[in-house]
Amino acid sequence: MTGLWAFGIASVASAALLAGCAVGPDFHRPTPPKAAGLTPGPLPSSTASAPVAGGASQTFVPGAEVAGDWWTAFGSPRIDALVQRALKANADLEAARAALRAAHEAYLVQRGALLPTADAAYNVTREKSSNALSPVLNDNVDLFTLHTVTLTVAYTPDVFGGVRRAVENAAAQAENQRFQSEATYLTLTSNLVSGAIQEASLRAQLEADQRLITIASDVLKIIRRQKALGQLTGIDVATQETVLAQAEQALPPLEKQLAAQRDQLADLTGRLPAEDQDPPIQLADLTLPTSLPVSLPSKIVDQRPDIRAAEANLHAASAAVGVAIAARLPAVTLTGQAGGASTTLASLFASGNTFWLAAGNIAQPIFEGGMLLHKQRQAQALFDQSKAQYRSAVLLAFANVSDSLQAIDADSRALAAAVQSETAASTALDITRKQLAAGQVAGINVLLAQQLYEQAVLARVQAQGARFSDTVALFQSLGGGWQARKDF
Repeated sequence: MTGLWAFGIASVASAALLAGCAVGPDFHRPTPPKAAGLTPGPLPSSTASAPVAGGASQTFVPGAEVAGDWWTAFGSPRIDALVQRALKANADLEAARAALRAAHEAYLVQRGALLPTADAAYNVTREKSSNALSPVLNDNVDLFTLHTVTLTVAYTPDVFGGVRRAVENAAAQAENQRFQSEATYLTLTSNLVSGAIQEASLRAQLEADQRLITIASDVLKIIRRQKALGQLTGIDVATQETVLAQAEQALPPLEKQLAAQRDQLADLTGRLPAEDQDPPIQLADLTLPTSLPVSLPSKIVDQRPDIRAAEANLHAASAAVGVAIAARLPAVTLTGQAGGASTTLASLFASGNTFWLAAGNIAQPIFEGGMLLHKQRQAQALFDQSKAQYRSAVLLAFANVSDSLQAIDADSRALAAAVQSETAASTALDITRKQLAAGQVAGINVLLAQQLYEQAVLARVQAQGARFSDTVALFQSLGGGWQARKDF
């Protein structure tokens, strides 16, 4: 066994001597962009407000952290329950977590290539030697059983760092999958909260349209009564009937959208559409967060899972260049074997029955049809592609944040204006309806007032939903606070 011990010592010594050598580029994290701000112009310290649900004034807080459970800021136990159910039952999130475990195991598999391998074998044969040949055994017995036990140790010193670059590549791929899983988590929670808000908005629009149908029906009764008295004509009746039919026509599309939204929420929470649904969420049940975090530009690249995934992909591509370079260089293989052979198990390792060998091999690729060179060039091209993809991810992230911040400001003003418009339109419609009942105005005046009111109501409801959705989009664009989560 002396030779095997010598082989082991030589392997360890080789590993120690070569540990610092690795061909290919060393990866360095990209420098964050030096941006003075997140939007083209300065943001107001606080947004406009309106006296309706979702109309609170919001304040921007520069440098504030995003909470890991940011959805709780909407103050809705129903939304909180939906999120918790989805985190336990969503199929996409479960698949992402399984992919992360697989990527980690792949890294551990690759890391094992840095260590020597050892294999033990036991072989037993029953033989009879030919009388025409010299006896195989020393005692000239021609019928015998031969027992052989061997231990083989092999080691490939990582002379040029190709194996270490492969381990680095696998670790970066596992990191990439980790952040892809975080991106799946963020997409799930954001889509779920946005979907719940959209459902509430659709319900509010349905209720508004049903109120409009009631108003149009009342006006039609008045016009028909005045026609019977000779004050209005059949044209006035037909016109109002058209208004009523148009209001009724708007119901089915809204009901269709609401049904689709409910089905989407069921899918996100891991349920079938026919299963029991949660109680509906109303816009009035939601609280608009009044303090909004605004991360520093230099922090965005650390907070966004998609940017971190792109960075890990860039790291993996960098390491792959080193793997491709090392494949073109000499490879050293050390092999050692020791064992014993005997006709009886008891004497396997008796004096004279043991054997050993130690061997070394150096292989240098000479001609591979240009494959290795082109693999290296391919790896370099993929590295360049990853750099461009990383830059694209950063630009998209900053655009998302800028869009969200500007939308919050603009939609707050839009809601305030929509509420004022609805109030004025409601007052005008009430006055016109009273004038119509008194015979002071024609039916066309009621028609115009009614149309203005209908438009104002729907605009206000949509503006309410937009303010909640804008806030969700901001939390999502800032990365969703995955660093602050306890389960991270």
